[in-house]
Amino acid sequence: MTARIHPSAVVEDGATLGAECVVGPFCHVGPEVVLGDGVELKSHVAVAGTTTIGARSVLFPFASIGHQAQDLKYRGEPATLTIGEDCVIREGVTINPGTEGGGSETVIGNRCAFLANSHVGHDSRLGNGVILSNNVMIAGHVTVGDNVIMGGGAAVIQFTRVGDNAFVGGLAGLENDLIPFGMVMGNRARLNGLNLVGLKRHGFSREEIHALRNAYKALFEDATGTLRQRAETVAERYADVALVRRVTDFILAEAERRFCTPQQAG
Repeated sequence: MTARIHPSAVVEDGATLGAECVVGPFCHVGPEVVLGDGVELKSHVAVAGTTTIGARSVLFPFASIGHQAQDLKYRGEPATLTIGEDCVIREGVTINPGTEGGGSETVIGNRCAFLANSHVGHDSRLGNGVILSNNVMIAGHVTVGDNVIMGGGAAVIQFTRVGDNAFVGGLAGLENDLIPFGMVMGNRARLNGLNLVGLKRHGFSREEIHALRNAYKALFEDATGTLRQRAETVAERYADVALVRRVTDFILAEAERRFCTPQQAG
């Protein structure tokens, strides 16, 4: 089945529309845009730039996707935006492509949900199954792992990493790296334990979660040595526990920012 395009929509020459795409009233699709099979633009959606949107994704009114990055250093250099399959992009969402200073691409995985008025800045990379609640703000050059959930109004500063299965509480201001499976609250955000609800929802075993909890205590409740030194010790102790190694590998990797840690008592 060919694409269905409303008479009031503008699809510029050069755009590629997959089978069964729907382009609703008053939408605009730029000449370098690629829409996968079954993509639906509800109405008043604007997709620009060198943007690819994966199959079956649905975009709601007034989403602005692929327009020029909000970076004052941007000078019109080529850049791309790639959005995966089965994504939901709600009203007023803005997602920017990359810039030369950040690798010239923004990449978003499959099955992500961007609720109303959320924003993804230039050169960011989001994994699969990410959920941004209303008004979440992700700055440029941010890396977000798989299955991360961010509560309404949360903000993430540039060059921050957010690990897999992490949870960022509503209105949190995240300015440091968040470990996989971690949970943060507050402005400025502090590590508030493990995302136990998320761990259980994704089917991790009781034994894995128990080992992860013990590793968390060794990493963040033991004052001996630096965090890096503790991570090296924990990595050796739990070498056969994949969940723990994901956390220690994250801590031991090179990074731009410090780590989000618990609030000190007193």
